Amino acid sequence: MRDVLSRIDAALDRAAEALAPFTSGQIEAAMKSGDDPVTQADLAVDNALRSTLPQPGEGWLSEETADDPSRLECQRVWIVDPLDGTREFVEGIPEWCVSVGYAIDGVPVAGGILSPDRGLRILGAVGEGVHVEGGDVVRPSSRIQGALVLASRSEMKRGEWQPVFSTPVSVRCMGSVALKLGMVGAGMADATWTLQPKHEWDVAGGAAIVRAVGGVVTDPDGAEVLFNQPSPKLPGFVATRRELIDDVLDLIRRLSS
Repeated sequence: MRDVLSRIDAALDRAAEALAPFTSGQIEAAMKSGDDPVTQADLAVDNALRSTLPQPGEGWLSEETADDPSRLECQRVWIVDPLDGTREFVEGIPEWCVSVGYAIDGVPVAGGILSPDRGLRILGAVGEGVHVEGGDVVRPSSRIQGALVLASRSEMKRGEWQPVFSTPVSVRCMGSVALKLGMVGAGMADATWTLQPKHEWDVAGGAAIVRAVGGVVTDPDGAEVLFNQPSPKLPGFVATRRELIDDVLDLIRRLSS
């Protein structure tokens, strides 16, 4: 894992170089199918990551690269989102990041998150822990009462989080699934979840970081989630520290009933 982390760190350096010519809030975007924006920055970072990370025998899954089914035959696969939170990037909201995940046999075991606007870099691997540069670590909550939960900005606008406000948790909304997950793994929040389907590249890097500190990432019903699937989409997810997972899942069940 140390070699993998070194490669992720180098790839994030390359990503930062690729992003240097672009300014958040001052870039044009085109629309892909599904009404998702894409910019030249997304493509530049994708190229930087793809030219740095994969070695022979390793698969590749990226939001900005045509999917190659041969990845399904690989035990080790890179799952990346060159720019998670492109809408926020285009609008100049500092809630976007570069996300890199590394999975073995479908399990995310190493990841990296780079948030240039926040001066934040998070690296983590199972068995190696998590290293954080920049950002403020909060005192973790040992109970669901007062736990800081990071919520989707778009889900908040749609009113999907309104019932959570009457529960004992504290809620903060922000963009970028990967950034929220990374912040939970880095000790900057206690939990994050979504009941909406998400692509694997949104989740893999941050999920690896959560797992690197002994945290748990499940589907909304508490079952294990596996990556590098033929259809790379998850049915939502829940991510938190191990000691909070039962309470968080119970809270979600009560809100959904």
